[in-house]
Amino acid sequence: MSRVSVTYKDHIAHVTLTRGDKMNALDDAMFKALLSAGQEVAASDARAVVLSGEGKSFCAGLDMVSMAGLAQADPEAMLMPRTHEDANALQEVALTWKRVPVPVICAIQGVAYGGGLQIALGADIRIAHPEAKLSVMEMKWGLIPDMGGMVLLPQLVRSDVLRLLTYTARPIGAQQAAEWGLVTKLSDDPLTEAQALAEDIAGRSPSAIRAAKRLIDVAETRPRAEVLLAESAEQVDLIGKPDQLEVIAAQMQGRKPEFK
Repeated sequence: MSRVSVTYKDHIAHVTLTRGDKMNALDDAMFKALLSAGQEVAASDARAVVLSGEGKSFCAGLDMVSMAGLAQADPEAMLMPRTHEDANALQEVALTWKRVPVPVICAIQGVAYGGGLQIALGADIRIAHPEAKLSVMEMKWGLIPDMGGMVLLPQLVRSDVLRLLTYTARPIGAQQAAEWGLVTKLSDDPLTEAQALAEDIAGRSPSAIRAAKRLIDVAETRPRAEVLLAESAEQVDLIGKPDQLEVIAAQMQGRKPEFK
């Protein structure tokens, strides 16, 4: 059965985990569907992405059947091959949203546990219901985060917070998650707010938005000189080009820009 749906409307890609009866728990089919969805959206002309889960929860992490199957798996064969640039396939399930060239907004309700949290962390922005719960859950099962969490988490939280979350597997509320940097903001209707934010972003210069996401990635990971050079290079490719000229014309004429 389908695990993920991808639909497009008004230049926004809506990616929805569709295993709501199982709290969108991750199994092999879900992993494959998420990888496929990320690759499809990355290749599309979408200007923003809304990532969400149907039903009561965003994603409860690895399902119990898959957890039990780990005992019979060959972990080295499963985890060590680099199949997606610097990542393995499981890591790419979360990191693919970083590689998508436009902003990804994740709506979180219910729980985002383990692998589900790591998928959410791959988004640019996370909007959570005040009653949502989040957890770096892997230690509960005698494991560590292995879906890119150790790339994503240190960019968002202090070292002591990272250690507390990882060592204890303790679920935390959305308010605490927001204070610690895991969640961008709270909303009583996170999906509606995520969609509204995506509409705002989709109405802005597509080339400038893509340049901004590239530049932020450089700024977070590269030395000062490379960041300064990237700023200049990206700006050169924007100034006086059709999208920027349309923004100026729309501002002068008091209308919404129309990008081709």
